[in-house]
Amino acid sequence: MTATRADGPFDVVLLGEILVEFFCEGPLGGETPVRLGFSGDTLNAAAAAAAAGARTAVLTAVADDALGDALVARVAELGVHTSLIRRGPGSNGAYLLHGDVTGEREFTYWRRGSIASRLDEPDVERWADALRGAGALVVSGIGSALSDGSRRAVLAAARTAAGAGAAVLYDPNFRARLTTTERARAALAEIAPHCALVTPSCPADARALFGTEDPARAATAVRALGARAAAVTSGAERVLVADAGGVVGLPVPHVADPVDATGAGDVLAGTTAARLALGDPLRAAVALGVGAASLSLAGRGGTGHVPPLAASRAAAPAVPEG
Repeated sequence: MTATRADGPFDVVLLGEILVEFFCEGPLGGETPVRLGFSGDTLNAAAAAAAAGARTAVLTAVADDALGDALVARVAELGVHTSLIRRGPGSNGAYLLHGDVTGEREFTYWRRGSIASRLDEPDVERWADALRGAGALVVSGIGSALSDGSRRAVLAAARTAAGAGAAVLYDPNFRARLTTTERARAALAEIAPHCALVTPSCPADARALFGTEDPARAATAVRALGARAAAVTSGAERVLVADAGGVVGLPVPHVADPVDATGAGDVLAGTTAARLALGDPLRAAVALGVGAASLSLAGRGGTGHVPPLAASRAAAPAVPEG
């Protein structure tokens, strides 16, 4: 298949699904007000990568309807290029986020058979030149779990980008609603050898994928699968970075008045990928990602507050020697 030209080259390409978000606060009922938005790990990470100074694009599929038009407009509003988005018939994945006065949140998803879940290797072939020209690629376990075709697309994109020298970042993002531990482990094992960095969370990802709640053991397991480095997040505690030079712990900056932790891991991934693509050393890139992720807690939703690069630099922890 002949590759289609994009308006690249791009520093960072992200492959995955962007979701329509319906948010309601208060009791569900016939006249409950609902706010429309757009979210998902791919969009959250893309917005962060763009804010970190990278020329960023998302490789996805979006329904060719009015809701899809609004979704694409939001992508562009966040400073992310839309030329790798395939438009066509179908429906966009969506979810209802219901928050009550106690702060509890419930998610109801509609994404089975969505247009982005039907991404496959031909989509990767179509934009192969953009992937080969990128400095970094961000993919996730959510993309791998959406369908067999989407899993093939994630792996093909990683092979294509890594083969051309790009830094591939994989966020396992294990979701029991989407996949099993066995399938998630298999997806990680097949993509890890192509990855410059894998960013599991602990305890959630670490427990499901490696059977441990120890960040150091999770990092060791990631590298044993063939990834060049791991950055294991542990909520507000620290981020453990393991690479060929050893292991260091990066403290997470204190957030005085956090609003919402949704998408903080995505912000870390997107920011880190951007800085890797722009030439920062791995540990410095992760530290900047930690700073950006902590600042993102000031907004509601994954793109409620996308910190500018200068603010992320100021918040980034110092990188210890090790």
